[in-house]
Amino acid sequence: MSHDTRYLTPEQDQQVRRWERWNFRYFLFAFAALLTLLVFSSMLGLSSGREWGPLGLLLALVIVPIIILQYRLVCPACEQRIGWQAKLMAPQQCRQCGVFLRAKAHSK
Repeated sequence: MSHDTRYLTPEQDQQVRRWERWNFRYFLFAFAALLTLLVFSSMLGLSSGREWGPLGLLLALVIVPIIILQYRLVCPACEQRIGWQAKLMAPQQCRQCGVFLRAKAHSK
């Protein structure tokens, strides 16, 4: 890679795009699940007025994978965890090594 501007290889780019697809799909699922759980929790008998009961466990089971997905993304160039720098999609550049998190063909 050149010293001035560095990009991912096509294979590295595919890794990042795969993470983005998984992250986005899980976000859609989690949003729908959380909305359903919160709106219908009392009708489904998951919570009472004062206790979370099974609702708390179900909420945790929906939220924990979000945290895990965030910390699975690593920069393919330097292998540093990107973590919360990524939101729903990968950031433009790695803060650690400065590589653009796209292949050169996709950067235009």
